Amino acid sequence: MKKVAVIGAGYAGLAVSIGLARCNAMVRCIDIDEKKIERLSQGNVPIHEPEMEGMLRRQLADQRLTFSTDMIAGIMEADIIFIAVGTPGQEKGAPDVTAIFSVTDTIAQHIRKDVVVAIKSTVPPGTCEAVQTRLHDRIRGTYACDVVANPEFLREGRALRDFLEPDRIVLGGTDERAITVVQELYAPFVAAGVPFYMTDWRTAEMIKYSANSFLAMKVAFINEIARLCDAVGADVTVVAEALGADPRIGNQHLSPGPGYGGSCLPKDTEALALSARQAGAPLAIVEAVIESNRLQQKYVVEKIKREWSNLQGLCIAVYGLAFKANTDDMRESPAIPVIDWLLAEGVHVRVYDPQAMNQAYEIWGERIQYGMDAYDAAAGAHALVILTDWQEFTELHVDRLERIMAEKVIFDFRNACEAGIWRRHGFRYIGIGV
Repeated sequence: MKKVAVIGAGYAGLAVSIGLARCNAMVRCIDIDEKKIERLSQGNVPIHEPEMEGMLRRQLADQRLTFSTDMIAGIMEADIIFIAVGTPGQEKGAPDVTAIFSVTDTIAQHIRKDVVVAIKSTVPPGTCEAVQTRLHDRIRGTYACDVVANPEFLREGRALRDFLEPDRIVLGGTDERAITVVQELYAPFVAAGVPFYMTDWRTAEMIKYSANSFLAMKVAFINEIARLCDAVGADVTVVAEALGADPRIGNQHLSPGPGYGGSCLPKDTEALALSARQAGAPLAIVEAVIESNRLQQKYVVEKIKREWSNLQGLCIAVYGLAFKANTDDMRESPAIPVIDWLLAEGVHVRVYDPQAMNQAYEIWGERIQYGMDAYDAAAGAHALVILTDWQEFTELHVDRLERIMAEKVIFDFRNACEAGIWRRHGFRYIGIGV
């Protein structure tokens, strides 16, 4: 049974650790955050991710998964080391790969046997090659230590399910032995007939960036169509349904909203665009997607502003703070610029999200009010603004909201609710592209 070290206990690192343990590897997940590691060791997941906590506890009970802050011990014992640390975007779009190289140097200093280093983190083309060079320069042939690019394609809200039921697995590298070692770790997926793409480092890195940028393009496209539908009086929901019926297009990522967010699409589109400019092969479509997403967030704000000549002193309830449903992640959430703008206009903002309230407090503190539930947040409000399509918001008791709100206005920027129900209760219902 292979001994695996996973360095990084974020969304990807946790899903990889739990998933590999379920595939019968002996996994040690390592992170420098002592509080996080303590919680995980007790079977408590510090993020909201459906299914993860139950499976985590099963792997802990079966003793196939442990958590530690001791990176050196994990490196010295491992046969395979997965790097799953963050590569956050920087101001000019370049991903920060400092943590990748820091881990690389620690591996080079402390390995005591042949190992394979698999990079799960999203990194720009050329990074795996740089990591390999860095390792070889420091180890100088004492041990075999070869790098495999193994990008993840996990969606927040179903990260563990995506790991266990992958559409494809990408392995990039130059050393056939190293690629075979990682492929053997994925034996259950080989047996299940999951497609494997064996390629070089740069192609594997490019696959990840291309996938995320294409998804961002689909989101931006349907948002632009929604804006046009508003202008000409068409219905974007029917347009999207008809588009999605075409198998060449598909129906995923064709739901209009306030713009894409999260830890991946914003930074990965920026990073790919920057890499392309630096390579002298600029990507006009990706550049346009980035700008289109900015315009969509501004458009949301403009639609609210059209209802009142002066927002000063109004109370607006914002439903949904996480960048999408089934996660508590607010990184690059469209809710952030929208709420910041409302505050700048002198609006009293009350918010509610099923999972992201603590994260919101870290951003705004006492500048906004926090509802105990959807109805508490709406009490006395002049309008509701839905920014995240939690199922809870599609099941609201409209008659109850009618009684407690100061004015009956709802901005549904996910088109999540049944407009007719709200209108029958006298609400002015404002969707997007409908």
